[in-house]
Amino acid sequence: MIGAAAHKLSGLNGWRRLAAAFLAGAVTLFAFAPFSIVPALWLAFPTLMWLLDSCKDRRAAALTGWAFGFGHYLVSFYWITNAFFVDSETFGIIAYPAVTALSAAVGIFIAIVAAATHVIPPPHEDDMPYDRVVITALRVLLFAAVWTVIEWVRSWIFTGFPWNPTGAVWSETMTPVGLPVIQATAMIGAYGLTLITVIAAMMPAVLGQPPRFARAWVAAAAPLVLLLVIGAGGAWRLNTAETHFVTGVKFRLVQANIPQTERARPSQWESQLQDYVALSVNDRPDDVTHVIWGEAAVPPTFFLNLDERHRQTAAAAAPDGGYLITGADRGVRDDGGWRAIYNSLYAVTPAGNVAAGYDKSHLVPFGEYMPMRWLIPYDKITGGVGDYGAGEGLTIMHLPGLPDFTPLICYEAIFSGRVTPPVAPRPQWLLNLTNDAWFGMSTGPYQHYAMTRLRAVEEGLPLVRVANTGISAVIDGYGRTVAELGLGKRGVLDAPLPTSLAEATVFGFGGNFIPLVLATLTGAMALLLYHRRNDQPAPPLWPTGLGDKNG
Repeated sequence: MIGAAAHKLSGLNGWRRLAAAFLAGAVTLFAFAPFSIVPALWLAFPTLMWLLDSCKDRRAAALTGWAFGFGHYLVSFYWITNAFFVDSETFGIIAYPAVTALSAAVGIFIAIVAAATHVIPPPHEDDMPYDRVVITALRVLLFAAVWTVIEWVRSWIFTGFPWNPTGAVWSETMTPVGLPVIQATAMIGAYGLTLITVIAAMMPAVLGQPPRFARAWVAAAAPLVLLLVIGAGGAWRLNTAETHFVTGVKFRLVQANIPQTERARPSQWESQLQDYVALSVNDRPDDVTHVIWGEAAVPPTFFLNLDERHRQTAAAAAPDGGYLITGADRGVRDDGGWRAIYNSLYAVTPAGNVAAGYDKSHLVPFGEYMPMRWLIPYDKITGGVGDYGAGEGLTIMHLPGLPDFTPLICYEAIFSGRVTPPVAPRPQWLLNLTNDAWFGMSTGPYQHYAMTRLRAVEEGLPLVRVANTGISAVIDGYGRTVAELGLGKRGVLDAPLPTSLAEATVFGFGGNFIPLVLATLTGAMALLLYHRRNDQPAPPLWPTGLGDKNG
């Protein structure tokens, strides 16, 4: 059955091959949250390799890889269309064309992966069966290595958008293996887990090479065994580690669940702010020390650094001796009007004073500022007064009564290896404020949460996540959920703050240098083994015949 499917797919040409590649890419949707059916990758990736086997040159391979990438990213990014329909009269008409164009453009990354894989040509019908299996296995290793490097490149090129790295499929899987498997990210990061996952998912492509003898099954199963070993090690790590909590710190996380269409109505802003305050104080236990609201919970134009009245209103939510930590815009004026607007975080005392703040530094193109204004005749999707300004970068906030922490606003939390500033000592926890209301009840908020969870395990730091609507949660440094309030739910979470791991993780020390080295070594090994099989034996390292009478 496997051989028949492989033979049929490897025989496709032209538009049929591109259509099959597109569909295979679309199937990957089911591996990510909220579906989290990880075995979908074991269908999609072998299919792609069999399709690449029919490509005669790099151009055909690149087109096939692009079609797979187009399908993969179109289903990964479709949730972005929800943001366009908040102001449907202005942006609704461009929602689907814009996301389709974005997916097609990002698909070029997978075209690069496929073209690079073709450096090792597909096995030929005249090759010996064993050679065909070996060549396919080496192509899988090279593909996975380049795929991993490209995922990392995608995290920084053109400001970066590392949505749905393949390793994230394990973060929110409903099976009991997910949490143990992601423990590996404490050593090799999300991209290292991507490398292993792609190898494991694509290696069954060797079973499409006739005949299917025992060695082919061993090759297909070996990466799965590695995943099982990783999962077993992760389970041991979890079983030997308890969650401890910071003494004297208890948060109230407020998720008001206000749809973005209502948040865009100025006539409701006063009542929405009062709603947040009411949720913050009603039935609040005496041991709650700090209240946290989500990104931009305070309505736009209620600039807490300038607006004394609304700052005092918000301050009513702060417990005695503690703080209200909230997202709100920060405005800077001069004689000519607005000089800059920032998407910011404030720590406000019960007396209404701003104790500390942070300006978001990694802004979302088209959402928080408009690139290429000379070409695109639209304002940014979020509206408001002009473009947001970028802050100075990641920081560590010091507030009396709280362990030091790094604030992250919205998608700043999805950048692996870039969630803490490069200074010592490291923060003791991460705080992520977000507003996933822009994306409604789509896959977007689930995937955002799944990626954010990986940062806690990578860094060994607890993570507190607060959404206006989305998924609010407290997660310990092993990725375990202490408390959670799901998507579309209104309410509060009263939860303690877990302590950080005593020492920095291996990944926290080495960062993405570690998975990049692993990917480079994997790709180099595949190329070396291939050329050794096809070239003449290398000359000896030293002269032979020493001591011979003619020597």
